[in-house]
Amino acid sequence: MNIETDIQQPSNDLFLEQEFFQHEYASTGQRFLNWLIDNLLMRLGLSWVTGYAVGYFLAQFFPHFYLDMIESKGFEWYLTLYLVAFFNYLIYYTFCEKVFNGYTLGKLITGTRAIREDGAELTLKNATLRSLSRMVPFEVFSIWGDGLWHDRWTKTMVIKTR
Repeated sequence: MNIETDIQQPSNDLFLEQEFFQHEYASTGQRFLNWLIDNLLMRLGLSWVTGYAVGYFLAQFFPHFYLDMIESKGFEWYLTLYLVAFFNYLIYYTFCEKVFNGYTLGKLITGTRAIREDGAELTLKNATLRSLSRMVPFEVFSIWGDGLWHDRWTKTMVIKTR
């Protein structure tokens, strides 16, 4: 009898090497509060700061354009507002969900967190795609379907942390 043949080799069975985690999904109420808190923060705080910065930049470097835009409140005005809002949405959610490991201020307050479906932390790609998916028109109404599109399309989920 050879000792080398009696030693068991490590199994290559994937089920033995993987850890399975069971998470409790965040409730619809928690998801709504996340949205409400985060949107209030963006609209009242971040939008004021970035709007002021963009206005200051335009007034300093393009004063005629800035004054015409303010007086007419035409296409340029609404385009500028839309671009500032787009920028805020993209930066706020991407930054928070990546840097703070799946948390935004709303998620922190409600005790929830965004993770990938496999249980791993969000990558920069996941966080960015979640942010872009949120900007699809009527995406917020997908909560009454099979789940929010920004979760399904990016293979992520929001779970309870406490």
